[in-house]
Amino acid sequence: MNIYEAISSLVFFGEKEGLIEKEDEIYTRNQILTVLSLTSFEDAKPKEDAELEEILSVILQYAEENGLCENSVVYRDLFDTKVMGTLVARPSDIISEFRKRYSVSPEDATAYYYHLSRKSNYIREYRIKNDIKWVTKTDYGDIDITVNLSKPEKDPKAIAAALKCKQSSYPKCQLCKENEGYAGRVNHPARENHRIIPVTIGGSQWYFQYSPYVYYNEHCIVFNGEHTPMKIDEGAFLKLFDFVKQFPHYFVGSNADLPIVGGSILTHEHFQGGNYTFAMAKAPIETKLSFDGFEDVSAGIVKWPMSVIRLSGKDTKRICSLGGKILTSWRNYTDEDAFIFANTDGIPHNTITPIARKRGENFELDLVLRNNITTKQYPDGVYHPHPEYHHIKKENIGLIEVMGLAVLPARLKTEMELLKEAMLSGADIEKDERIAKHKAWAEMIKNKYSVTKENCDDILKHEIGVVFAAILEQCGVFARTEKGKEQFLKFVDSVK
Repeated sequence: MNIYEAISSLVFFGEKEGLIEKEDEIYTRNQILTVLSLTSFEDAKPKEDAELEEILSVILQYAEENGLCENSVVYRDLFDTKVMGTLVARPSDIISEFRKRYSVSPEDATAYYYHLSRKSNYIREYRIKNDIKWVTKTDYGDIDITVNLSKPEKDPKAIAAALKCKQSSYPKCQLCKENEGYAGRVNHPARENHRIIPVTIGGSQWYFQYSPYVYYNEHCIVFNGEHTPMKIDEGAFLKLFDFVKQFPHYFVGSNADLPIVGGSILTHEHFQGGNYTFAMAKAPIETKLSFDGFEDVSAGIVKWPMSVIRLSGKDTKRICSLGGKILTSWRNYTDEDAFIFANTDGIPHNTITPIARKRGENFELDLVLRNNITTKQYPDGVYHPHPEYHHIKKENIGLIEVMGLAVLPARLKTEMELLKEAMLSGADIEKDERIAKHKAWAEMIKNKYSVTKENCDDILKHEIGVVFAAILEQCGVFARTEKGKEQFLKFVDSVK
């Protein structure tokens, strides 16, 4: 494909995928020409079967050869987003179409918006398909494992440029509404192809969008229109249900509001949701609970590696009222025998990761008890992946992982390939600094299985899943033992 064929192919792609109409062809082509600093066009037939990645690759190569873009993943992303922005309608048109489809059904509206987000290249599908995914069967159900390869690493040139880049507070963060249509810079992603949907949550203006790095089907983000910090309280529970009532086919949850047990962005109030059923949602109640004055709300401890109380009923206000009582009690709860401290030196440790959904005629609220205390032995957190598992995952356990989807670092792809080779050849794992950290784990696997070329990949994947389940157990504030259950019930009895 030459540049003119690529432009024609991109316009054809936009029309085929519903981004533009037939009447928009010439206008869109001229917009692309402007981005490419071209003042004329040679008539060329589109390559109708071309994938978007192939089309953009030709356009980016042209841009690099003509000094419009540097050969760097960061600069390429900034440039191709500008190109794709020419194919995306104005926000008012997108919102109008979303609302028209919502009048048919919420499912129709989100299907339209998800398609737009993918085909506009806001969600880079050709990168996400490279993520490695599998399912591991555990005592807690089928847990999802993902090795995340879709986030490209910044190259040294872009990192150096970012250091020299003038500091800007616009947009204040990557979740702010001001990102819509923003051109980006080396230290902030471009969003010309990004559109957001306004929703009313808790009586105030919020927005709905999809995550550019979808970890599961229709992975969405719901965020406050104002740049305001994360806060978990009874009001947050009510907001979750506000969203679920508008989109009953979606679950929605919130990261906790404290470091270590919270998400990566604590400075901007937001939730995550989507059209997906996680293992935790499928997990049954193993111990029924009752709370005085809330006989209309079903409650129980969930069979899950972390410490979860599930509330269920038809009246969301009642569910949230009880949830608020549980949260207040947990914020102030100390049990030294269980190594749970509400605060140390005035620093609070207890909070909750909440998840809301509709199941049949009832609404459910899962309350995952969290604590972020650290010690000399566990400087990263007592209820956090422990050092013996850092060779697999050292990062925080956030909302998505709490529910049973491991998001593991990209390094594991190469490390598992090297480890497989070493295990099969009998090489000394400790001598390769890239995989030396896996030596003890690899020895355990070799003692547990008869490892062959044919089964090694499956064994490594299964054992990674086993490690992740064990990590979730470490993050549970009450141990999965009889004593731990007694301590859990002791806390439940303290809720007044």
